[in-house]
Amino acid sequence: MTLGGDTKAVILAAGAMFLLALLLGVWKYRQMATSDDHLAHPYVDVAHRAALLYSFATLLVATFVQFSGWSQLADLIAAGVIYFFFVGAVASYAYHGWKRDTDNQFRDPTPSAGAVHGYMVALIVGEIAAFAFLMAGFVDGQVL
Repeated sequence: MTLGGDTKAVILAAGAMFLLALLLGVWKYRQMATSDDHLAHPYVDVAHRAALLYSFATLLVATFVQFSGWSQLADLIAAGVIYFFFVGAVASYAYHGWKRDTDNQFRDPTPSAGAVHGYMVALIVGEIAAFAFLMAGFVDGQVL
């Protein structure tokens, strides 16, 4: 089987996310080993877990990209939208873990709360629309 360039890019992105998850796991372990309660900051824990889950979710995206009936460029853009939000979420979690400024970014809203909610709406629309597009491409390329 020959993989398209779009699929190769998405698989590479999945590998990068998995490597990030492993590195975040080291950070999590270090916090667990050195804290009085032997727990990492909640957002360090969430960043690690999210990166693990997103790495495998990105492999799922790669499967739909590979078997899509759409163009490689269209598939790559859709996968890129999804991955952009995956990376943004992990970066946000890691930021809050590093700053230790909250254990819930939606509680006690700050002046930037509007931006957070706007970003969440963009994430919801972007991820769902992009994946629905890839799924439709799969149907077009493999089912119909």
